[in-house]
Amino acid sequence: MDKYERVIEMAKRRGFLWQSFEIYGATAGFWDFGPLGTVLKRRIENLWREFYVISEGFYEIEGPTIGIEDVFIASGHVGGFVDLMVECRKCGGAFRADHLIEKHDNGCPECGGVLGDPCDFNLMFKTTIGTDSKRIGYLRPETAQNIFTAFGRLVWFYRNRLPFGVAQIGKVYRNEISPRQGVIRLREFTQAEAEIFVHPKEKRHPRFESVADTVVRLYPKEEQDGGSAVDITVGEAVEKGIIAHQFLGYHIALVQSFLTDVGIPLEKLRFRQHRVDEIAHYAIDCWDAETLTDRFEWIEIVGIADRTDYDLKSHSKHAHADMRVFVPYDCPKTVERLVIKPNMGVLGPKFKDMAAKVADELKALSIDQLRGEEITIQVDSEIVRIDPKWIEYEHVTEEAQGEYVVPHIIEPSYGIDRIVYALLEHSFDEECVEGEARVVLRFPPNVAPIQVAVFPLVSKDGLIVCARGVESLLRQNKLLVDYDESGTIGRRYRRHDEIGTPLAVTIDHQTLEDNTVTIRDRDSMKQVRVRTDEVVEIVCGLLSGDDYIGLYSTM
Repeated sequence: MDKYERVIEMAKRRGFLWQSFEIYGATAGFWDFGPLGTVLKRRIENLWREFYVISEGFYEIEGPTIGIEDVFIASGHVGGFVDLMVECRKCGGAFRADHLIEKHDNGCPECGGVLGDPCDFNLMFKTTIGTDSKRIGYLRPETAQNIFTAFGRLVWFYRNRLPFGVAQIGKVYRNEISPRQGVIRLREFTQAEAEIFVHPKEKRHPRFESVADTVVRLYPKEEQDGGSAVDITVGEAVEKGIIAHQFLGYHIALVQSFLTDVGIPLEKLRFRQHRVDEIAHYAIDCWDAETLTDRFEWIEIVGIADRTDYDLKSHSKHAHADMRVFVPYDCPKTVERLVIKPNMGVLGPKFKDMAAKVADELKALSIDQLRGEEITIQVDSEIVRIDPKWIEYEHVTEEAQGEYVVPHIIEPSYGIDRIVYALLEHSFDEECVEGEARVVLRFPPNVAPIQVAVFPLVSKDGLIVCARGVESLLRQNKLLVDYDESGTIGRRYRRHDEIGTPLAVTIDHQTLEDNTVTIRDRDSMKQVRVRTDEVVEIVCGLLSGDDYIGLYSTM
């Protein structure tokens, strides 16, 4: 077995994750998180909240996982969220065309049959809303649209001041054509996203100096044809124009800090810039945080992008909603402004109920768009042609207290499920101890599912009462404790090593004599003896990174 298979076998056996619907043969793209996997996932999510909600001050919202069709028409998902698909004419199997091209497969990879012509396949799950099945909805393919459509409410909450950020963690859905990479490519998964709204002309970050000296491994687009990644400080990368601006650089550094705190090794982490042929047409710059895995090589686990004002402008156009923010000047300015005056006496009778929308579209035009023999605008998906004679416009000079801007959006988008797998693989270690195989998950204590195990040396002689007392003390201090009296003490140590429990407290016969217990460290396997009334303080300190083990003589 390769490392992926060994990790997945352990994960299934120990209750981290397994394929959904196993009793019915399972279905590709769906995995359950078991008892330990769920705790691990929640710890990662809560650490993410510490970074973005607590430290950055981005309030969290929660929106529905089903969206109405209008939202995804405006976002571009209905028309453009597609992969090229080919179907086998013999067995009916469906495959992503780009994956077959990469592998140089000319026939069906399952049966060798002839493949049909490529066609677009939309990756959204489609549904209907209500009893009459007339209103179309979709399971959301990203959490971001919930935030964009609530922009008016959110900007009011933030007192109409830029910049501000909004966080959201939730399920998203993508109907992948042929998900054959286990937990790496899922049809339902969890995203953690922050949408940071900034002034389009001011992308200097107020705390950039705090990360300017952070060294990151960048894989710029220019280096991806035969070049290699480079280690460079964030400050230098922004100064040289490798990273577009300070806001993006700050969040790249923040992503690295989060991932290393979770337990992704720095030497297995890089940031790859999107090439010209893959970056979204509306994005200024986009980077993927990638981690090196044994089977899949480099996989994306976080995307960091400057989405510009595309989303807000698109929703503003489709919903006829104001997505601007008024930004006051430090001092009033004299400005020249274009004033457009549609002739409602003409537009009203000609366009009737559409007249107001036509006028609004005309008022949004630039001076260049107003010139010509005919003006063309789009209203509710309908092309409308306007005679320039129906419009008057002039330039006026006035004193302005500020300006209206449509914010640009900086977005770090985390794939939590991929991070969970990457952490399992990178923490997975096998070694030989005294002639026996030892499997260890070397989780950082802040994300370990079970924080401390409590063992009575034997299940008799009054040791159980003492052990249960220690367990109760630890639980009272909000620690997740596993009490285990099954099997030999050595077997219990190995069992908890394999699931990544950082510490084990053992109650033995000496405990009954002098009220002391041993604390064992998972990684070093060293043990110290401490008084029972010190256990809570020392365990909490060890989980926080204190080196109490080094302060005591080892047993």
